[in-house]
Amino acid sequence: MLRLAIIASASPLPGVQSRRASVSGNLSSPSETPVSDRQTAAIADAISFFRFSCGRWRSQRSSHHLLHRQAEAGSSYIEVVELEASDPQLVAIAELHGEDPANLAGGCRVRWSGSMAWDKAGEAHEGESVFGLIPTDALGREGLLLRDRGYAETAPVAGRFAMDQRDALLLTTAYETMNSLERFSFAGPNVRLRTSTVEGLSNTASFCIETRIDAPAGSGGGLLAEISAVAAGSSGVVRKSDSVSLLGW
Repeated sequence: MLRLAIIASASPLPGVQSRRASVSGNLSSPSETPVSDRQTAAIADAISFFRFSCGRWRSQRSSHHLLHRQAEAGSSYIEVVELEASDPQLVAIAELHGEDPANLAGGCRVRWSGSMAWDKAGEAHEGESVFGLIPTDALGREGLLLRDRGYAETAPVAGRFAMDQRDALLLTTAYETMNSLERFSFAGPNVRLRTSTVEGLSNTASFCIETRIDAPAGSGGGLLAEISAVAAGSSGVVRKSDSVSLLGW
């Protein structure tokens, strides 16, 4: 049973054509095509991967604190919205990192709200992050990923992204006191897998299974407000998370 589950999770998206047959050597252009239609196309480059990730997700998370030899469960709701390369938020991030905004391929805004098993009564995690992609190869499968806040630290940070042969997205980020590695992949159009490790002062490893949530377009504000209220509990206390992943807390 376990072996079959692992094989299934590594399978490409249903109906996905071979990337090698479809990559033309150019970045894919922004598309107005609905997500359900775009899911039949190959994940040719990183910006296409992020477009597949746009929408609302429910995440189940297991974090392993290696120093304490203990595991902690958690859950969150995540919303990913695509931003055009010309979006003022992306332009500002590029300039903040000393990069030319003209090299941006696009980006996303991510909002999240969640909780962990070790939270104190009434505590929750919520926030948002914006990131932009600057490809450094002709296929758009490698490059810089600029963020307004990092995974292990909340200051602005630049990492590197690369896509492997299975069209999974890898992100590496070096901080002053630690390094992080994240891997994102699709087990199907509506199931995304995420692993992350942080090495340094705090050594942790996390695994997430995320499922897409069907919700009316434009309802993100109300949805996130409702999620925050539930996660905060009766006291309404909400705190910012110190670990911000690429596509959600």
